[in-house]
Amino acid sequence: MSDLKKENSYNYEGKSFKGYLLPSNPLIVALTAVFMALIYIITAFFAIPVPATGGYINLGDMLVMFTALLFGPIVGGLAGGFGSMLADILSPYYIYAPATLLIKGIEGFLIGLISNPRNNNSRVSFRDLMAVIIGGIIIPLGYFLYEAFVLNLGVAVALVEVPGNFFQFGFAAISSIILITATRKNLITNFPQVFNKVFILQF
Repeated sequence: MSDLKKENSYNYEGKSFKGYLLPSNPLIVALTAVFMALIYIITAFFAIPVPATGGYINLGDMLVMFTALLFGPIVGGLAGGFGSMLADILSPYYIYAPATLLIKGIEGFLIGLISNPRNNNSRVSFRDLMAVIIGGIIIPLGYFLYEAFVLNLGVAVALVEVPGNFFQFGFAAISSIILITATRKNLITNFPQVFNKVFILQF
């Protein structure tokens, strides 16, 4: 392990989750805020309403997945959950805000955890593909359960939004993999001083 990695490990001992630093420094807070805002913008301004359920299909998951693949579970989970929830709160779809916080937060967390970018600066890996599939399936499943059993819309009505949510999941998975393939290796390699404050590098 290099001296920089050793120093980073000692400095953040007890302040990380599996090597991913908690929001304990200004850079992580700033990155989370920036990507939270970007996720909000993409979610809020590229939305297709679904009148039957009172919900909507959006492109925000593309950026939730990209954020998690690039920065890992902490930034991915926080930015994904709160950025997406903000889009619901500031829209006619505010009734979905609690579900969105949980669903998108878990989505970002799981994708970041499975892909494990602190140990992966390749352009794309099998772990990335598994991450977006496992994390992304939470989108149609989570909203179906929320609509059917929490909002009490019933199974038949909740099923109306499932195909759209699967499309949202599929589009987000493919586009985030394309984006990460084009950017991650170069970003982590060229800006180690940034990523050393987000997670403890292993490569």
